[in-house]
Amino acid sequence: MPTFTDDQATQYDSRITRLVPGYELLHQLTNAQLQATLKDNAHILVVGAGTGKEVIELANINPTWKFTAQDTSNDMLSVASDKFAEQGISDRVTVHCGPLEKLKTKADAALCLLVLQFVEDNGDKKQVLKNIKASLNKDAALYIADLMRPETLFERDAQLLTCAKLGLGEAGQTHIRHSLENEFYPLDRMRFSELLHECGFSTIPKLYFKALGFSGYVI
Repeated sequence: MPTFTDDQATQYDSRITRLVPGYELLHQLTNAQLQATLKDNAHILVVGAGTGKEVIELANINPTWKFTAQDTSNDMLSVASDKFAEQGISDRVTVHCGPLEKLKTKADAALCLLVLQFVEDNGDKKQVLKNIKASLNKDAALYIADLMRPETLFERDAQLLTCAKLGLGEAGQTHIRHSLENEFYPLDRMRFSELLHECGFSTIPKLYFKALGFSGYVI
């Protein structure tokens, strides 16, 4: 999985809203579904927890929920840990810096938002999904959002135009165009469903968010 360090970590929250159209809405919709489906004292695994945004928002929704915040970036989790302390929720969050296979937790739901798009489909994506599956209780849901392969010839151009309207400058647009072509590993819907089935997820993924190239599913 990606490892963001130094300025990439400290500036992540200010950049991501200019790179992902509908970023805030994605989180609002995900959080609403968790609120509608989870009971008190639920345990939520956040894969690629980054700077802790998802954990903090969910912790404010229900004061009894507990979390495992996993990431491979120590710099990102350092930012997150400071925020957890500021919010007074550190006692409700287990911070895990390292690969998922080292976890011994069993969660009632898992979030994997904007993470797998950075992982190659050479066995690595499958391993991440298998590790998530192994960390879930029976019938626990996985909420996953990623950049998908374009469904039209103009989808990527529309993404960049939207990012520009969201405040991304010319240098940022040039960088993200290069990244889209060289640093992301998007799947089409058929391969995505196939991969989930290979990893033991028997439920058909249900689309709940779509904004140009980004899609969110609950499994």
